[in-house]
Amino acid sequence: MSELLKRHQTLFQNATLVVLGLVTLWQSVAFDFVNWDDVSYVQQNDLIRSWSPANLWGIATETVTRNYAPLTILSFLIDHTIWGNIPSGYHATNVLLHLLNGVLVFLLLKQLTGNLFIAWLTAALFLVHPVQIESVVWISSRKGLLCSAFMLWAAIVRLRPEVTARQDAWYFGLLIAALLSKALAIVFPPIVLLYDVLIRREKMAPAIARQVIPGLLALLLLFYTAGVQNTVLGGVRGHMGFSLLHIMAIDVTILWQYVAMLFCPTELCVLYDPPTSGIGMKVLVGSVAWAAVGYAFWRVRKSQPLSILGALSFLLLLFPVLNFFRITTLMNDRYLYLPCIVFFAMAASIVQRIVTFAESESGRLGRIIGNSLRGMVVVVSLAACLTLTWQHLPVWQNSQTLWTHAIQQYPKLTVLRIQMALTVHAQGQEREAIRQLQLALLECQPDDQDRERMGGMTDEWQAQITARQEIATSGKRQNDSSN
Repeated sequence: MSELLKRHQTLFQNATLVVLGLVTLWQSVAFDFVNWDDVSYVQQNDLIRSWSPANLWGIATETVTRNYAPLTILSFLIDHTIWGNIPSGYHATNVLLHLLNGVLVFLLLKQLTGNLFIAWLTAALFLVHPVQIESVVWISSRKGLLCSAFMLWAAIVRLRPEVTARQDAWYFGLLIAALLSKALAIVFPPIVLLYDVLIRREKMAPAIARQVIPGLLALLLLFYTAGVQNTVLGGVRGHMGFSLLHIMAIDVTILWQYVAMLFCPTELCVLYDPPTSGIGMKVLVGSVAWAAVGYAFWRVRKSQPLSILGALSFLLLLFPVLNFFRITTLMNDRYLYLPCIVFFAMAASIVQRIVTFAESESGRLGRIIGNSLRGMVVVVSLAACLTLTWQHLPVWQNSQTLWTHAIQQYPKLTVLRIQMALTVHAQGQEREAIRQLQLALLECQPDDQDRERMGGMTDEWQAQITARQEIATSGKRQNDSSN
């Protein structure tokens, strides 16, 4: 039996990852759509209703909710062909994509580090960590899952000591697929460039030359997406007029919040309202702390180039969502979907270093201690993540549970009240929907655009109530006259 396991070790480890991911997230297949982009991407998206030439052309050329992601929309077309408007099918596809990504993470880390423990623990944490819930359970986050699958596959193909022309061609094709799934893939050519320079020890000039065409494709998509993001506003917009320096100061604090979320993911939310003023001391302390982290990595740049690659990749993967190009949100759980891989891999590497040291110093006793430590870390970390994930999963069950939880977290955030109003209106409760908007006007600080939007919604819903009352009154009069 032990010989069989050795021969099929990778297959067995992948199987345990798939089972772990299924146990963690499969219950989400029973969840509903939510009225946070799911309406635009799926429920009212005419592009996915049929395979007509007009629809296929629209998928290839049009943006949906400020994003150009034709392969993502194509995946929704496939789902709609199979499932129609049944949400379970879309959720199942998301879960399966996440499981695939977990396996790809394992294969990539195994290739980069040559260490099965680091690779498996990183992939396991990637699959079950609570911060991944939004990316998997939110149907509209399909674009991140699909893009990540192509990026991870491309990384396995391209991030290796020796690269053939065929592998370069595969990398280019997979990069295009990733770019057509989500704009996040614009950061992948710089990551490949860093690998070539730091790990393969290639000279800068030829390394840059190899990434010119991939880089140009990424830049074209970046500028196109940035323009679309600025043409339609929604979500959280208070930061849209801030200076670049102000945004950078906010980013210093947000990056530390992301680290805290990976360590202790207990207050997750669909939207966040991080402070943007009165944060001078936080920015100062955070900047000093990041400088210390940077210095620590600089000290090991020659002895641990893979760690440098990881740290820089972490920043690059977050770069598109740090608002250097304005987007209508400051932070979200889903932005950590790929960056968390670096964090988990570094944590697993630290554990492995401790184990290696114990084994080298204490012989057989050290091996016992090392194996015990590895087992304890795996059990404790995965048990904690599983518990927190199962606790938070029901929040995403439907629109009602999602916005109820969010309002409890951030009662002053206007957009949450608007979404709750839309939720109860969809349930046929016009008066309660209007009351939610009135509460938002009293308790929040809506900007002019939100005030105008809420005013229009209130007028429309009040007209619906009035029309229904008039119909009821007219019917009653007809009954009275006939009697």
